[in-house]
Amino acid sequence: MTSIRTIGLTKDFGDLRAVDSINMDLPQGGVAGFVGPNGSGKSTTIRMLLGLIKPTSGAAEVLGHSIDNPSAYLHRVGGLIEAPAFYPSLTGEENLRVFAALGGFARGRIAEMLDLVGLGDRGGDKYKNYSLGMKQRLGIALALLPDPDLLVLDEPTNGLDPQGIVEIRSLLMDLGAGGKTVFVSSHLLAEIEAACDSIVMIDHGGVVFAGTMVDLLNRNSPTIRAAAENDIDTIRLIELATNAGYSSTRVNGAIEIDAPSVWAPDLNRLAWQAGITLKELQATSADLEQAFFAMTGNNKTGSK
Repeated sequence: MTSIRTIGLTKDFGDLRAVDSINMDLPQGGVAGFVGPNGSGKSTTIRMLLGLIKPTSGAAEVLGHSIDNPSAYLHRVGGLIEAPAFYPSLTGEENLRVFAALGGFARGRIAEMLDLVGLGDRGGDKYKNYSLGMKQRLGIALALLPDPDLLVLDEPTNGLDPQGIVEIRSLLMDLGAGGKTVFVSSHLLAEIEAACDSIVMIDHGGVVFAGTMVDLLNRNSPTIRAAAENDIDTIRLIELATNAGYSSTRVNGAIEIDAPSVWAPDLNRLAWQAGITLKELQATSADLEQAFFAMTGNNKTGSK
């Protein structure tokens, strides 16, 4: 079973192609990340999936139903796309009661959801006195109110302090482990890497990777950075790597070798045997940020 499936999903705004024939197939359950540079089409894709805008061409299904008929699945979806229009003069709990009445949701879940997002002791405070992070938490509580099978979040940790980010990460992971599907868009790549089982990466409106986090990181080889105390030994270091079957590149007086971290002690030993003194030797494992830059060619992340 899939939670989200798209086939050639495309959206044009006049002459601008915001989303270009996206294909993705996300399984049910777990946390899936959605990343890409500014203007890559993430928010537009999410809005199509939620029936807020119509695609120009292509097709998509959410929880087994076509996005041409949002009413068939939206009652099973919780979403936080932009800050909800809460009433400033009402408390957090009162706001949730209003939305529960409008949506026909069980009011008995309100206290539980406030506790879940860390607002259990602040539900009686007026919304206008909430910090940005507290407002974001209340938005997540609202998204969880209908007990959705699919939770779609756009920048859910916006405005949170480091502790709050960790708490929301833990919450999303618990929801995914409990059987819900969490589809989260964020520019915080370290958080996406820590929380997500799978990932969809887009650039210029098209998918550049869709699969598990493990597969993505495995595609981006780890490197070993080494520098000789004497510059004249740099060539000899390159020869040591080449003889061992690893390619290398000169970078700012050092070399970066496409080799697993476990080879670093071997390189140190080989250099010593060759009479080369190393002033630097470090192994760098692949991470999501490296993969992002390598696959998109961008040096800044974005949220739209």
